[in-house]
Amino acid sequence: MAWIITKYLLTAGMVVFISEVAKRSDRLGGLIAALPLMTLLTLIWLYVENQSEEKIANHAYYTFWYVIPTLPMFLLFPYLLPKLGFWMTMGASVVVTVICFGLFTLMMKSFGINLL
Repeated sequence: MAWIITKYLLTAGMVVFISEVAKRSDRLGGLIAALPLMTLLTLIWLYVENQSEEKIANHAYYTFWYVIPTLPMFLLFPYLLPKLGFWMTMGASVVVTVICFGLFTLMMKSFGINLL
């Protein structure tokens, strides 16, 4: 149980750290958020918990493919924010990301890459 609490605290601590940095510097906060810190932390957790190399490698592989359809959201969000407000922009961004993910999944299936 202590291990799970440690994982939660360290992972949550990263989110709090990034949001605090972003309050002070948009650029530095964005840079740190763009780093694959959560993915690296997840890979570490999987390794420390004795998951197979195949499972760890698969996590990294699928993370690569899942990042691509999320990228349009990062352009859409700042465009819509002044027009729709925060919550509507957040909702629209989620919907667009889900649509992009669905389309991307169908497109990648034609190349033999099954994401679902």
